[in-house]
Amino acid sequence: MKLKELMTDNVHCCSPRDTVSEAAKMMRGINVGIIPVCEGEQLIGVITDRDIVLNVVAEGKDANRVLIENCMSSTVVTSHPEMDAHEAAELMSEHQVRRLPVVEKGQLVGIVSIGDLATVGIHENEAGRALSEISVPSRPH
Repeated sequence: MKLKELMTDNVHCCSPRDTVSEAAKMMRGINVGIIPVCEGEQLIGVITDRDIVLNVVAEGKDANRVLIENCMSSTVVTSHPEMDAHEAAELMSEHQVRRLPVVEKGQLVGIVSIGDLATVGIHENEAGRALSEISVPSRPH
């Protein structure tokens, strides 16, 4: 199955110049843990609930003053609408991510999560393996 059949295509985005507080409120409002950061339709990064906790809350910064561009993840693993769900599960596992923005011709067109893959019965093994590999805690070397 192709990602275009599984992805969420009504994706809310933030601007890099929005505040972290605005992103957190959006996350709460739509019940997600990640918001793509876009300049127009161009994906330039993502902000996650983890980014907010580690880079703002834990540092004692004011979420009403910190801009998303100062704490977002700008290196983003992406997929494309024609990518097979098996390939997406492998990509998630390899990069230890739970969500993949779906990009076509440089523009954000959707997002797919490990949960989306798990809802497709034929992908239970791949999604389960990817999730277990994503969830392995890192160990000191």
